[in-house]
Amino acid sequence: MVTVFVGVFGLLIGSFLNVVVWRLPLRESLVTPGSHCPKCGHPVRWWDNLPVVSWFVLRGRCRDCREPISARYPTVEFVTGVLFAGVALWVLAAAPVTGIATVTLLCALLYLAAVSIALALIDLDTHTLPNRIVGPSYIVAAALLVATSLLLGEPATLLRMLAGAAILFVAYLAMALARPGGMGLGDVKLAGVLGLYLGWLGWGSLAVGAFSAFVLGGFYSIALLALGKANRKSGIPFGPWMLGGAWVGIFAGQPVWDAYLSWVGLAG
Repeated sequence: MVTVFVGVFGLLIGSFLNVVVWRLPLRESLVTPGSHCPKCGHPVRWWDNLPVVSWFVLRGRCRDCREPISARYPTVEFVTGVLFAGVALWVLAAAPVTGIATVTLLCALLYLAAVSIALALIDLDTHTLPNRIVGPSYIVAAALLVATSLLLGEPATLLRMLAGAAILFVAYLAMALARPGGMGLGDVKLAGVLGLYLGWLGWGSLAVGAFSAFVLGGFYSIALLALGKANRKSGIPFGPWMLGGAWVGIFAGQPVWDAYLSWVGLAG
């Protein structure tokens, strides 16, 4: 029931993320005006603003001017709901936490889930990772993860969390300095945030999460080249793959790392 509730909550958050993705790059208010059709300007009625459902009821068109509504809107809502449900399921079933610590860790990961979707879409659209999202993420992530560590009575995890943030931040900064224009400073700043989460979870999660970003980004680049939609000089946003890799590290990092160590004969 908790997983279902969190999933439904994710649908609602997904609806808000659509607003963030559209308005934040334009530096518009996320609060006012309310949801409205970008063509006719008519406010969206509350019953036409139900996540996923309303889009199908309206057959993908504005009720007033019949302007097509992008299928990305219900897709973002649905994906957010599924990711939120997946996070809840993982925290409740797999994460080594209990009691109130479960709540704080769940909040930390749900925040990352929402931020991941917003940043990935904005980066794909504009090739930027806005400071207005990345900056506060340091504070929110650190506060919730510190609270979780203290509730668990494991302050040592905080050192690993800080180490993870420092390692990824410095690594991405070195890549950005080594090849100007290849890796943006937005990627460097995001790396620190992801390092907080992955480092807190464990060295295996950190290693697998960091490596997976380059695997996913590499496959994406190869696919674009094969389809003729990019060339060797094309700028490709890396933020979505950093975020995707981080989630691989979160959900499967430690088991994959343990399996790798066992394979190479280093498991102890």
